[in-house]
Parts: sequence; structure tokens; C-alpha cells
Amino acid sequence: MGLFDKIKKAFTGEDPILQDQETKEELVLGKYDKGMEKTRKNFSEKLNELLADFRTIDEDFFEDLEEAFIAGDVGFEMTLAITDALREEVRMKNAKSGDDVKEAIIEKMVEIYEKGENDLATLAKADGRPTVMLFVGVNGVGKTTTIGKLAWQLKQEGNKVLLAAGDTFRAGAIQQLEVWGERIGVPVVAGREGGDPSSVVFDAIKKAKDENFDYLLIDTAGRLQNKINLMKELEKMNRIIKREIETGADETLLVLDATTGQNALVQAKQFSETIDITGLILTKLDGTAKGGVILSIRHELDIPVKYIGLGEQMDDLQVFVPEQYIYGLIKDML
Repeated sequence: MGLFDKIKKAFTGEDPILQDQETKEELVLGKYDKGMEKTRKNFSEKLNELLADFRTIDEDFFEDLEEAFIAGDVGFEMTLAITDALREEVRMKNAKSGDDVKEAIIEKMVEIYEKGENDLATLAKADGRPTVMLFVGVNGVGKTTTIGKLAWQLKQEGNKVLLAAGDTFRAGAIQQLEVWGERIGVPVVAGREGGDPSSVVFDAIKKAKDENFDYLLIDTAGRLQNKINLMKELEKMNRIIKREIETGADETLLVLDATTGQNALVQAKQFSETIDITGLILTKLDGTAKGGVILSIRHELDIPVKYIGLGEQMDDLQVFVPEQYIYGLIKDML
């Protein structure tokens, strides 16, 4: 069953996505619903206003529709992709009513996001050695907090987890990760402030191998894209990982602040030009009306979103589930 079919069944109560959920699943749905509230209001209000005054499908309508999508922070390229596909869909289905157009909009959003792929949010898991995850992103996005929350979740699943304080540049960064380690009961490998982060990575990999850890999560400095030396340092860290583990990091996760909207897309583009990003984590989604940027990133970069931050609590870092995200985005339209 495709993503669009799942969502349609959810709206009619025919699918377990919204009916007869286990308690845990209900809690997750509730987190998505609450966390997506601001984005949904921003996105759905604009489209509902447009469709409430719907008269006919012409170029004026499509121009207004494009403005509504861009105002919803869906992004220019994604907006054009949706409206171009919608023109063809409307013609083929001879859509005439506002409800016809609304369903076509949702269908095209789902198709463009899904791209025929499944299980995009699944994290890599190494066999017979520690799984190495490298976390990158600019200062202030919530990277260290995200690492702490994910480490806690992995530990709750029965894994042996190790943290590495590879951000030796920012004052207090090492201590921040150590506080998280103490809070969740996970050891931290750290060096001195201002020291060589690559040596921290080397020591952490050795410890992870020698003591049979399941996961090694590595924090890095908040690298600004124009700081060439810092980017070179990140490349050096990657070389150290590949020297010790032939395949390199199993995951390189870029942490982005959802409240920055399209600037998050710009950051994703610039980081992906320097390093191979395997997935994205969008924090602070609950505090923004700009959650539509997820559609832009998926459309333009083909980098999957693996986790989203929907609040301050430990379990508010949630695996990204496209059905729940798109349902949270368009719920008020139906």
C-alpha cells in the first residue's frame, strides 16, 4: 500500500494508523499532532482560504496556489514540482471542484515526497562491531541535546552506547556532553578543550571496539560552512574513522533547526557538498510554522529525514514517519 493510500484510509477510519492503536502508537501520534500544530495551521489555513473561494482552475488559481505553498515554507522548487504535477493531474482527472483539487494536491505532495521508496528513516546497524554515528551541524541547532536523547533511546532498547566529545572548540561543549552522559548513564570519551578532536575520535573508536559497545555517537564542532579550517578538521575526523573502520561512519547525520525554514535547506546543501550526509535530524519542529521545509529538503537533495524533534522531553525525539508527518501537515484540510 502506498503512502497516499495509507493516509486516505486514515481519514476514513479504515486504517490502523489512526484506529485501534496500541498505547505507544497513540502517544507517538499525539506527539506528531501536537508538534505539527504550528506548521499545520500555517500551511492548511492558507490553502483552505484559497480553496474556500475556489471558482475555476486557471492560471490565476495556480499562481495563488504557488503563493500559498511558498508562504507555507514548502520552498520554491518543491512548489513548482507540485503545481506542475497538479496541472497535469487536473487535466487528466477533469477536476472541477475544490474537493477534487484538494485531493489532487495531497496526492501529489505524497508522491513527490515518497519517490517510490520505503523505510527511509531506518538507521544503519553494523554487524559484529560498533555502529559509528557522526553528528554535524552549526552551533545552536540542538545537536548535543539530540545526541543525548538518541543515546538514551538506544540504551533503552538494550544497547551498550558510548559518546565521544569531538567538539573541542566551543566553550562548555565537552562539559555539556558529559552532563548528558551522567544523566542517562552512558560513558563519554573526552579530551581537553581546544585539543585535537581527531584524537578524541581515535580514542573513542578504540574503546568502543575493545569494550564491545554497540553504538558510538560522535559530537563535532558547530561548523559554519565558510569556516574552511573547521571543514578540513571534519574531513580529518572522517579519515581517522575510515582508517579504524574500513567502511567509515555508518551514519553521518546533519542536525538542522526547523525554525530556520528554508535556511535549513541552504545548510543541508552546503554541508552535503563537503561530506556525505546519510540522513537529517530536524529539531524544534514543535516551535515553528516552517515545518514544510522537510518537503523541500527531500525533493531537492534526496537526503532522508530520520528523526524530528517534537518537544523538550527525552522521548520527544521521534523517528520520522512520512504518513504521520503529512497527516499532521494537512489534517485541517480534510
